[in-house]
Amino acid sequence: MPANILVVEDEPAIQELLALNLTQAGHNPIRALSVEQAQMLIRETLPDLILLDWMLPGMSGIEFARKLKGDELTKTIPIIMLTARSEEADKVRGLEVGADDYVTKPFSPRELNARIKAVLRRRAPQMTDDPIEAGGLRLDPMTHRVSGNGKTLELGPTEFRLLHYLMSNPERVHSRTQVLDKVWGDRVFVEDRTVDVHIRRLRRALSESGHEEFIQTVRGVGYRFSAQ
Repeated sequence: MPANILVVEDEPAIQELLALNLTQAGHNPIRALSVEQAQMLIRETLPDLILLDWMLPGMSGIEFARKLKGDELTKTIPIIMLTARSEEADKVRGLEVGADDYVTKPFSPRELNARIKAVLRRRAPQMTDDPIEAGGLRLDPMTHRVSGNGKTLELGPTEFRLLHYLMSNPERVHSRTQVLDKVWGDRVFVEDRTVDVHIRRLRRALSESGHEEFIQTVRGVGYRFSAQ
């Protein structure tokens, strides 16, 4: 699934190269030449991941990363630092402020794409295109198909995203608010009870293969996916 990736890089040529690479990998690049511009863009749309240059005008990338990780709104956004610094102490410093990975310039597009995929798999697995399988239920983001016990299941686009999110985070209990933020987006106003409606639709679709009980209700808390 395409991820919205904020590229914070003050050198236009490098920014253009990064944006092109991300587009070719199927992602949606969002560009910022400075911390100020990045902050404005984040207020408009929360990205799924941030590529952050260490050396930026005004506020450094390392200070911006510290600020992002200290903010309730942005602390869970994965950050990959981009820098020409290769000393181990600098890498440790970047990771200590909360960066998820560290890529030293110059780097190959293949390496960067691999790092992005690895970080998204750890922090936001529903953003990757890797198939997920549990208890005979299989979801393939690339083909947008769901099957169970050899049967092809028909899911609407919202139910597909909902199942993808729950299967990507198995055994964890998710509140309605968390589900709304991750599946609908935190900038979209949808009532909490909308989640209940789509959970019922999802269970109905999964009943065709006998997997409806994988979507469990935790009374007073929310929902979880469990194949156990």
